[in-house]
Amino acid sequence: MAAQRVPQAIIDFYTSTINEADRLSVPADGILEMVRTQELLRRHLPPAPATVLDVGGGPGTHARWLSADGYQVHLVDPVPRHVAEAAGAGCTVELGDARALGAPDASYDVVLLLGPLYHLTEAADRARALAEARRVVRPGGLVAAAGINRYASLFEHTAFAHLDHPGFQESIGRILATGSHDGERGFTVAHFHTGPELEAEMRDAGLSDTRVYGVEGPVWSLLKATEQHTGESLAESRMFASALAAARMAEPYPDLLAASSHLLAVGCH
Repeated sequence: MAAQRVPQAIIDFYTSTINEADRLSVPADGILEMVRTQELLRRHLPPAPATVLDVGGGPGTHARWLSADGYQVHLVDPVPRHVAEAAGAGCTVELGDARALGAPDASYDVVLLLGPLYHLTEAADRARALAEARRVVRPGGLVAAAGINRYASLFEHTAFAHLDHPGFQESIGRILATGSHDGERGFTVAHFHTGPELEAEMRDAGLSDTRVYGVEGPVWSLLKATEQHTGESLAESRMFASALAAARMAEPYPDLLAASSHLLAVGCH
């Protein structure tokens, strides 16, 4: 049983406000996130048919390609809509909470936390989720965790042309200063990480050989702005290809982590 309830605002957001499956398959910046997440994970995953616990796996977006690659995937998510949708993703599914996993100790080769950390606003809850991931992964196994970048809202709302509005300036200013989003505008309650903060949380959980990647790279917001203001899809465009190249070229330069929308941290038990 979950240690505590997921806030109803988060359940409602993913049930009624947003279709999480569309987020990574329709807009160009979402497709960029998906392509980069796949290529970064494939760089670190053990060979199939390793076992993967996809914690907070949503509607099964990542479980689908992992299953297609030959991995044995079990998905856990707190949103009933997501669990129902993920039942068709080629994996087994379970309603559950990242802070209190039902899996036995050392039972998976890989544990993914590609959503939970940014909806756990208290540091103690994020630490609990990472401790659970380390508990259920086998010695030598991989833990991969995603975070939303602290500065992503600044880029995103510039792309949307919202920053001339004092209300948005105030809301985003609080995120920049504290990393906390109250759920009042645009997104539900969330914590936004810096790269060093996410890496420190992984290390504090006892994970080794940690590294944090910028997922979308430094120009994802140009894709979002262009699509937003022209109505044109850029998923097959040269601009998309250039943004993907930029994300790959930015990897060796830690200063550019701050420009990605999402961060991906990897570490070993």
